[in-house]
Amino acid sequence: MEKSELVLQPDGSVYHLALFPHEIADTIILVGDPERSDWVSSFFDKIEVSRRNREIISYTGYYKNKRISVVSTGMGTDNIDIVVNELDALANIDLEKREVKREHKSLNLIRIGTSGALHNKIDINNVVISEMALGMDGLLHYYKHDSSIRETDLEKAVLQKVNWPDTLPNPYIVSGDQGLFNKLNSDQFHKGITVTASGFYAPQGRVLRLPLAYPELINQFENFEYQGHILANFEMETSALFGLAKLMGHRACTLCVAIANRVTKDFSEDYSQAIKNLALHVLDKMTE
Repeated sequence: MEKSELVLQPDGSVYHLALFPHEIADTIILVGDPERSDWVSSFFDKIEVSRRNREIISYTGYYKNKRISVVSTGMGTDNIDIVVNELDALANIDLEKREVKREHKSLNLIRIGTSGALHNKIDINNVVISEMALGMDGLLHYYKHDSSIRETDLEKAVLQKVNWPDTLPNPYIVSGDQGLFNKLNSDQFHKGITVTASGFYAPQGRVLRLPLAYPELINQFENFEYQGHILANFEMETSALFGLAKLMGHRACTLCVAIANRVTKDFSEDYSQAIKNLALHVLDKMTE
């Protein structure tokens, strides 16, 4: 791999994360907000690695004797593309030789985030666990892949039931890891397909000064149902996480607090405790 393809720091660490292979655990919690790395790691019993580079803040330590990492990604699928590729490089590429390792390592990649609910039955501060993700961003289309990694029947149903504009990238739907889903799920959580948008405002139907090209999309998302599957919530990262994890042989799961409801127009005044409760739930479940 040439220097322009596998980019490293002068000290040999991977470029954006600024981490070495031995500095990440096999279970990694991904958070969008860099400050969340700080408070997730505050639950650790011991911290052995602390690293900050740009908006990426990483910790590796121990929670109940299990080694866990937490890494902030920033917002958007473009950032997920960077973080997941570099985590995979740390796990599966010999950085000194610039060669893929013979033995593949599979990571647990668990996103804890915030989202906007697409149904009035999902109250603010409730948790949504993603069965699948619908990508509006188009990122997965840049990677060569077999359509078998995607939920093509659901993709066809979306194109049939939603007036999908020709000017947008074709939607892709990828499921998360069933084992992690079963391990992290709770009777108190809502579940469904998470819609990953390419922005916070117009791509999620928000209007400030600029009018929407497709104002009907949120209503169509709310009313979508196919074989018991619903479009449950909006956020900006999960489709890329699920797609890249599938291609690279990693396990991925996303759990988000609904801090807004796009149907009722409610917004949580304080969701910090709900996020912390969710982080502790994930940590406890991953150490059982």
